Amino acid sequence: MTDDHSRPAEAEPVVPPRPRSMDPQELGFTPQRPVGWLAPLLLLSTGLRALLATLFGAYLDKRELQNSLDGEWFDHSATADGEMWLDYVADLGDGFHATYSVAWLLAQPRLEIDGAELPRGRLLLMGGDQVYPLASGDGYESRMKGPYRAALPEPPAGEPRPTLFALPGNHDWYDGLTAFLRLFARRKDGHIGGWRTQQRRSYFAVKLPADWWLFAMDEQFGAYIDDPQLLYFEKAARHVGPQDRIILMTPSPKWVKAAEDPDAYDATDYFIRSILAPTGANVRVLVSGDLHHYARYDGPDRQLITCGGGGAYLLGTHQLPGTLTVPPEETLTRSKSRSRDYHLKSRFPDAATSRRMSWGVFARVPARNAGFATMLGIIQTLTMLAMAGAASQGGNIQRLFTIPLGLMVFIILAGTVLFARPPGAAFTHHARHWLFGLAHGFAQIGLAILGTWVWLQLPPHNWTGPAPLAVAAVIYLPIIGFLSTQVCALYLLIAGQFQVNVNELFAGQGIEDAKSFLRLHIAADGSLTIHPIGIDKICKKWSADPDAEPHASWLRPDAPLVARRIEPPIQVR
Repeated sequence: MTDDHSRPAEAEPVVPPRPRSMDPQELGFTPQRPVGWLAPLLLLSTGLRALLATLFGAYLDKRELQNSLDGEWFDHSATADGEMWLDYVADLGDGFHATYSVAWLLAQPRLEIDGAELPRGRLLLMGGDQVYPLASGDGYESRMKGPYRAALPEPPAGEPRPTLFALPGNHDWYDGLTAFLRLFARRKDGHIGGWRTQQRRSYFAVKLPADWWLFAMDEQFGAYIDDPQLLYFEKAARHVGPQDRIILMTPSPKWVKAAEDPDAYDATDYFIRSILAPTGANVRVLVSGDLHHYARYDGPDRQLITCGGGGAYLLGTHQLPGTLTVPPEETLTRSKSRSRDYHLKSRFPDAATSRRMSWGVFARVPARNAGFATMLGIIQTLTMLAMAGAASQGGNIQRLFTIPLGLMVFIILAGTVLFARPPGAAFTHHARHWLFGLAHGFAQIGLAILGTWVWLQLPPHNWTGPAPLAVAAVIYLPIIGFLSTQVCALYLLIAGQFQVNVNELFAGQGIEDAKSFLRLHIAADGSLTIHPIGIDKICKKWSADPDAEPHASWLRPDAPLVARRIEPPIQVR
């Protein structure tokens, strides 16, 4: 056990001078633009890393090595009044404005929400994907650590220093947790701004006041739970009794994903059955990020909450099922827990707003993904030249640059199928992904045929020398690139209605608004109140505040940054 009284005294961090502007030299980091998720190189890089993680994740898995690190659980149960406030945020570390908007609100001493005063949490819980798109030291510094240090540069004077615990998500895992452990499990100078870090592993157990416990499990892409992790939690669970209640943090809301993949919830169910159930304690709340929205399912025994609104692009909510059966009846696990129904009680944004936002794909995808539109334009132009060369005898130079038609058709169909098909998906289980991918491919080929017909009606195709190629590159390419992007946008809108490429439908738009986090309160009587906080509009204009108190945020919003309750407070006992 590790608590505040048994830990050795820590050296206070050296706080740099307060910046007088948003100059990166003064901030100590460079504010980043949102990740362009449809950028061709990023699509290729992320796809390859996801494939490598799927194929070779076991070889990169550092969890067994963590057995050599400190294996103590943490005791934060002692408070002056028997109460505690906690904050939960997930899926941060993307564009600066969205990430810092949430960090700024989390760092304020208190928030006035609908007439109620909600103090800052003594614990800040980060639920996964603390950096995008890929884990690295520089990525964490610019996209997560820098903004959070600017929000709370040093501990508030005269108050207990808040503590930060972080659980890795899939993006934290892409380098095998190397950068994650270096940042969050440091033995020396373990702090991020005014928040101190305590954990020594990628998972943790924390004793909270009033007979509450927090368990945070690391699933590593949902593959399995390693033996050192199970031993760690078994050791902590010896101190848990039937009178206790548990909040379980997971990297991904497998209760939602199990609706499509019944085996997805197996690891979570195994953890509850084998580690937590023998204690007699009640698991009252499951909370996760990974899906970039807020959603709450209510059941007879617990609340299932997804809250991934810490800064990454918004993911729609209108496709969420109204009822979940957890664990699914279809799972092959013979000793699963008893299945129960959970009903969708709240979501943010609401279904109507989410559906309306999905129609923005036609404008936002080309506007936010110029590289993607250019790539489609190049593919379409090369396909047109191949078709035109097959349909007519052009000049020598044109024939020289003509790409074989069969190769271009193969590239289009292979690209669209891979775009629609999940990694490792078998045809029998994901037939609609394959079918929608092929339909998208044939639609793009149809556009190429139409473009070729138009090209053959125009004078440039009969010109000699390099002139036809110059006209195709300067005029045809941008026009066909835009039209091809619109075909892709239409595909995403339609396919999204059938649970295909739903993530890409919203990732391509890069919507930064509609952010969310949780503020939780454990009262002395043992009741837990969850306040889901929503931010309809993030702030995009900030000013330095060089003369404020040392612990005040370095940057303040130029216009009021308004937070509100997503739904009434949730009472859990």
